[in-house]
Amino acid sequence: MTEQQNVLAAEREEIATRVASFKATQEKFQREREEYFVATLQVATLQKARSEFERLPSWS
Repeated sequence: MTEQQNVLAAEREEIATRVASFKATQEKFQREREEYFVATLQVATLQKARSEFERLPSWS
């Protein structure tokens, strides 16, 4: 290969590495968003259930 072809191949490799890194970062952010959603949904569900329970008449 010529010097120019070597340079282009190295640039392509660097771009592929950066794209893979970016994709991994985006997947990490997506997982973190999903985990946060599940955690906050569970808290909200528990709070709603607790407030519903507190509104029930007491039979004492």
